[in-house]
Amino acid sequence: MNKDRTTVLEQINKDVLSHQCSLRGGCKQAVPGDGSPHSEIVFIGEAPGRSEDEQGVPFVGSAGQVLAKLLGEIGLTRETIYITNVVKCRPPNNRDPLSEEVVEHADFLTRELNLIKPKLIVLLGRHALGRFFPNEQISKCHGKAKRRGDQAYFIVYHPAAALHNPNLAATLKEDFLKIPAVLKAVDNLSPVAVV
Repeated sequence: MNKDRTTVLEQINKDVLSHQCSLRGGCKQAVPGDGSPHSEIVFIGEAPGRSEDEQGVPFVGSAGQVLAKLLGEIGLTRETIYITNVVKCRPPNNRDPLSEEVVEHADFLTRELNLIKPKLIVLLGRHALGRFFPNEQISKCHGKAKRRGDQAYFIVYHPAAALHNPNLAATLKEDFLKIPAVLKAVDNLSPVAVV
């Protein structure tokens, strides 16, 4: 079964790389998810930036360095988790993804999550939050866990926010440090749980 999961993920990645969308003409390449298809945790960001567009891997730029440091603080590495984005192609000038662009890429994210079946999805920033909880505000629900149906979510600011607003760096780290406890408590979260 493990080999099958890896094979299916490879096919999803091939589909990401070969797809054509409204952003495809303006970026160097699509950026599929990266990491272990057997991870208990999936981290979801917004969209690739310049470094990601050049290298074809999510979270390899400045925000990726912040993320790697935060993962290390809680004993995780990129190899032990899975990381992806709501939108797989870089929007022009790193602008926010438009709602229609999110829709264009929705099937890829759905396929990734259906394959991996993570115990916990960590939503990195307001765009990832908006994909799953469109009526929530990141400033009000960061550092909290939620359950929708069988799936548990944990909300944090995007690592890039800590780069642009140093005041958020401590908040982001504080929220990240909660992740191991949230992962242990996932099975006990109620549908309206707030940790």
